[in-house]
Order: sequence, then structure tokens, then C-alpha cells
Amino acid sequence: MYTEEMLESIKKVEAKRAENAAMEPKRMTAEEKDQVLKENHPDYREDQFDVLTVGPNKGEKAPKELVKMLQSDSRLKDNLPDLSCPDYETDVLIIGGGGAGASAAIEADNAGEKVMIVTKLRIGDANTMMAEGGIQAADKPNDSPAQHFLDCYGGGHFAADKELVYKLVTEAPEGIEWLQDLGVEFDKDAEGNMITTHGGGTSRKRMHAAKDYSGAEIMRTLRDEVLNRKIPVVDFTSAIELIMDDKGHCAGAVLMNMETGEILIAKAKVVIIATGGAGRMHYQGFPTSNHYGATADGLVLAYRVGAPLREQYTLQYHPTGAAFPEQIFGALVTEKVRSLGAKLVNVDGEVFMNPLETRDVTASTVIRECRRGKQVDTTGGQGVWLDAPMIDIIHGEGTIEKRIPAMLRMFLKYGIDIRKQPMLIYPTLHYQNGGVKVGTDSQTCVENLFVAGEAAGGVHGENRLMGNSLLDVIVFGRNAGKYAAAKAKTVEVGKLTLDHVAKFEKELADAGIQPDEVSPKLLPDYTRKVND
Repeated sequence: MYTEEMLESIKKVEAKRAENAAMEPKRMTAEEKDQVLKENHPDYREDQFDVLTVGPNKGEKAPKELVKMLQSDSRLKDNLPDLSCPDYETDVLIIGGGGAGASAAIEADNAGEKVMIVTKLRIGDANTMMAEGGIQAADKPNDSPAQHFLDCYGGGHFAADKELVYKLVTEAPEGIEWLQDLGVEFDKDAEGNMITTHGGGTSRKRMHAAKDYSGAEIMRTLRDEVLNRKIPVVDFTSAIELIMDDKGHCAGAVLMNMETGEILIAKAKVVIIATGGAGRMHYQGFPTSNHYGATADGLVLAYRVGAPLREQYTLQYHPTGAAFPEQIFGALVTEKVRSLGAKLVNVDGEVFMNPLETRDVTASTVIRECRRGKQVDTTGGQGVWLDAPMIDIIHGEGTIEKRIPAMLRMFLKYGIDIRKQPMLIYPTLHYQNGGVKVGTDSQTCVENLFVAGEAAGGVHGENRLMGNSLLDVIVFGRNAGKYAAAKAKTVEVGKLTLDHVAKFEKELADAGIQPDEVSPKLLPDYTRKVND
């Protein structure tokens, strides 16, 4: 329930609701966007970044928390396991059980290769399951992959790999069809046509959704397909080092059972990293919308064997994380709420921006409004209002219940009816824009090592648009599975080795880094206060 101070602010919001619902806030100019980003976005806080002193990205900056992880000591250290009798042997080893890993497994299985998934939690315990808003695809008559490309490339500040963006947008319609064929229940009208909406930074309505639990519906379908195919899945087991062979090619992984601590060896012809993001690193003390397994594992694994990262310095802070009540602090409030018409308003009930700017610009503007003293104070920080009741005013009573039922239920648990009252929001750490550098075949510069999904960099540049993450895991998860399976048919694995562990430890020592001082925490402490 809201406090008395919050209820006083809500009265101002209610008084201006009809007027605010009817208005169309102006869009920012390019210059205004650049300024609000530089002055407010967390990526521009130079004191929160360090320079890497070892590894393929030596001399480049990254978040302090990530630098500590990348330059940490091995969990194996001086106790290297025996590699001569592997516990598992497969053609395609997939590390990660989310949308990208499952998609890769299905396609590699289609190609006739022996596949195994190993995942730190359970299959489906992933950011894919938690995605809410939808998945982009230019499959309507007034749209085109070319227009989708322009939105993505511009929205990512022109930093993405154009070939990867091209692949993302041109294979998007096929990806939607693939998901439908597998059984995903997308929202459709009475005639059976896909219902599509806008997202921040989109110039066309191309967001396909399953209510406001699109990721859960997609992950449910992919997981069922993996299990129905009887693809082996090793749950609660984390990859802690990649294994190479004597030719310098990736050839498996050292695994650790998360419940018993037992060390296991998996030998493979090819390896696909699909470990997802890094939100649970809580960069800069921010809360996160991510699941508990999102701790940058794939970036560390790949970096230690020489695979460079790209755009590792940029994270996405989703503009609308729940700021109240504290039980759901940081939980995602889907962008679909804004795409349906809800606007952001300050403590005085004033609309202060267009709700469909790109995510980085929107998050920066929310932070700026709070710094201006236009915030609503909470027990754990501050935020602004997202005026959800506007949705039913614009589209008719019952729209909220029909189109965003999960949001409605989440807040009703705490006595807040978003059909009648606004939500308090503040940016939450949401997505790893950068990742391991890959080519259009999803392979890294390390032979036989592939990366797909949020762990891969280059697809989104310095900012991801809504709906492109679910699209990414489908397009590039399938892509990695196909190319990895084809590669596996030609691979002969040499003698297994962990020589890179000692080599990396020497690099750390030569750089004067004391590993014991930078050993990573899996779940760092974080504060709920707003970062100034």
C-alpha cells in the first residue's frame, strides 16, 4: 500500500490524468539525447570503470565489478583435474539452459549431432523466462527488415556489427514462424492475425507478444521441445573453465556440481556458450531484473582462453523497474505498459518525456527528473510514476486485465491496483549490451568455441531495443546450433589440456595483480539507494 505522502502525489497525477493521456509529448532531438545520456546514464560515470591490464582486451575499460571477474584467479588454481577419463563426451556441448541454449540444442539435434546442455540452475531458469514485452519481427505489409535494421542500428548508437544486425532482422520473420510451429501462443485478433505494438525506438508496430509473459511462453515451448527430444540436460552444474586441446581448439569444459562441489569433465567437439547476462553483478549498486544465474560466467570463460569482448563497457538499465513496494524492488515493469499508452509523470503529475524514446534515453531522463527534485521518495530510494490507468482511458476498460495481466497480478499482491493507481518506477540493471566478439556464424576467434544470446556482443551495439533480446536468442541460438553442428562433423579432438590456466595466472602475476584480492563473489552485496 502507498504511504500518505505518495497518496498526496497521486492526487496530482489523477487531476492531470485525462489531459496527460491525450497529449503527445515531443520527441528529443539528437543533441538533447546525447546531453541527457552524458549527464545521467550510468555508462558515463568514469569513476565506475577500470582498465583491463591482462587478456585480449588489455588497455580497454570495463565496469569495475567485471574487471575483477575477468582478472580473477581460476577456481582450479593448482589443483588441475585429470582430463584422461571424461565424465561426459558429446559432439556439441551447450553451456546455458535459457532461450539461446535451448534453440541451439534443437537445431544441433536436427542436424543429427549428439548434444548435451549443462546449466548452472535448471533448464529455463534464465532471463528468457523473465522477458515480458515481446519479440520484434518485420512481418507486416507496412514494415520491412530494412526499416527494422535502421531502428536497431541507430538505436544502438551505430556501434553494432552491421552484418550481425542484418542477420537479426532478415531472419526475424522466420524465427516467429519457427516459434509458432513449435507451439508458442502469440496474441492474435479474432481473424487470427498477429497483434503487434510499438516499442521504444521502433518506427513500426512490430512487437509480437504473448500477453506480458512472452519470454515465459517462449521458454516453456523451447524447454518442452528439448525434453521431448530427450536431449540430455545436466542441471545445477556450472562450467568453471573451458578445456582446450593440443591444437589450441576448444574441446570441452570443466564442470562443478553446484550442490556437491564435485568436479566433472565434459569433452566435446564444439562448445556453445549461452550463459546469458550479468545483472546479478549489481553494477554500480543498481538493483536488477535478472535471474540469479546472470553473473557474467560466459564472458569470463571465453576471456580466459583468449576470446576478446566488445562493448563490454555498456549496460542497459531498463527505465522502468519497480521502485515500490520494496518486496519487488528492481523487478521489471515491462515496456509494454508504455507501448500501450502509459506515460511517465513526476511527483507533481507532470509528463516530462515521450514514453517511447529508446531505453537508455528514457532511463537517463528518469534519473535526471529525480536529480531535479521531482521524484517521489520511497523507503529504499526514489522514483517517478508510470501512470498505468491511462491505458484503459485510451483503449477501453479491461485492456490492462487483458494485455498486461502479469503486471496487474504482481502489484495486486501488495494492494496496488494499476487499473486505478500508477506504479512507482526507477531504472533497473537489465541487459548486457556487449559480450564476446563473434562472427556471423556465432564462432569466436577461438576455434570451435561459439557464443549465442546475451553473452555474445555486436548485435545491439551500445543500446538494445525492446523485443530484440528474445529475437536475438532465437535467431543466434538457432544460428549457433546449425553452424556448431556442421563444424562438429569435421572435428577431430586432440589431447585435452588446461595449459591456459597457468598461462593466465602468469599474466596476472606479471601484471602485479594479486588474485586473492580480486576473487569474484557470485552474488555481490548491493544497496537500494539511488546513485548520484
